[in-house]
Amino acid sequence: MERLCVTITANPPPRLDKALARDVPEAASLSRTRLSKLIAEGAVTRGGEVLTDAKARVAEGDVIEIAVPEAVDYDVLPQDIPLSIVHEDADLIVVDKPAGMVVHPAPGSPSGTLVNALLHHFGGELSGIGGEKRPGIVHRIDKDTSGLLVVAKSDRAHHGLAKQFEKHTARRAYLALVHGVPDLADPRLIGTRGVSTAPGGEISITSGLGRHRTDRQRQAVFFDGQGRHAITHAKPLETFGDPACLTLVECRLETGRTHQIRVHMAHAGHALVGDPVYGGRRKLKESALSVQGFASANAFDRQALHAAELGFVHPATEEEMLFSSPLPQDMAEMLAALRG
Repeated sequence: MERLCVTITANPPPRLDKALARDVPEAASLSRTRLSKLIAEGAVTRGGEVLTDAKARVAEGDVIEIAVPEAVDYDVLPQDIPLSIVHEDADLIVVDKPAGMVVHPAPGSPSGTLVNALLHHFGGELSGIGGEKRPGIVHRIDKDTSGLLVVAKSDRAHHGLAKQFEKHTARRAYLALVHGVPDLADPRLIGTRGVSTAPGGEISITSGLGRHRTDRQRQAVFFDGQGRHAITHAKPLETFGDPACLTLVECRLETGRTHQIRVHMAHAGHALVGDPVYGGRRKLKESALSVQGFASANAFDRQALHAAELGFVHPATEEEMLFSSPLPQDMAEMLAALRG
């Protein structure tokens, strides 16, 4: 058990949790969420009085004592699953996740996940995230999407990375193969609500995103203040077919909502190849593609989406970091067949 004494400095915020989040030493690596939990658990006192209300008022000069328990083991089984590690240091790890791997255990996927693999890789050498010895999942990518993820190894890193994703300052670029050609001169595309042109040949898709009203497994586009604000920028890189019927696009996220690229591109009329949820009944034009290209794209059995770039500021060193990942074998082979 670690005991931490914090003296509230001048002009404190009106709430205990906010004041502590401001004045707790950075080296303590206690996020506001973690502090709120400690308050609720009765681990925060002032002059011997236990403070269990996060909204309690504080004043300059108050001495607050926080009893921080040691991190407990995380109730998830470590599993020896191979990982493609792009970068690792004392605070974080960047991995290249294969398609087919779930990021976090859930009722339908209790094992075989990225978290199971990371727990085995770390071998118990975690300082604790939110009071548990677990990897800090800051963002996720879908099971059948491949590519880069950063995971925190400490509360300090988790807090710093989460802030960047919350403020949308982290760089995330994806490569996707979509049906059709996102053409800025296409009146249908420009007439689609939420779609606008952007510099450099990009289109921008802006909407709210939320659960579909009737199918709870899907996400849907909303407007007029409904759903969570989401922005996707899509830039065509290469077209395939004669006439062109497929396009490789780079998608950059300003926000990171569930299924965001898949939903936004489908809304714009350019669903991802192989997407079983949002692809609808889009059929490839066999006459427009080579035999090999048609066969490869037609047989592609997951959404053609890869998290190719990831950039952020290291929460400990403040170094700007940028990582890239080559296309996985299945997408690379499909593009090679389409080019051939």
